[in-house]
Amino acid sequence: MEEIYYFYILYSISFDKFYIGYTADINERLRKHNSNHKGFTGVANDWKVVYSEQYSTKSEAFAREREVKGWKSRKKIVALISVGSEHSA
Repeated sequence: MEEIYYFYILYSISFDKFYIGYTADINERLRKHNSNHKGFTGVANDWKVVYSEQYSTKSEAFAREREVKGWKSRKKIVALISVGSEHSA
C-alpha cells in the first residue's frame, strides 16, 4: 500500500491563527497539535484542519508547505482555504 502525505492548514478560533505543516498521519498530527505541549500550537487546543492536499511523496508535501509558508500572506491563505480542501478531518 502506498503511503499518502498531507500538506495541511490548521486554524485556531481562540488564537485567531493559522498553522501550516505536512504529515503522513493527519489525524494523529492534529491530536498532537491539540495536546498540551511547548511550541506554537500548544497555546490553544481548538485547532481544526481547514484545508489539506494529498501527495504521494514526503518531498512533495514538504515543498508545498514551504511554498505556502513563503507567501507570508494571511489573505492568500484564506483565499486558498476558500477554494476548498481535498480532505476533511
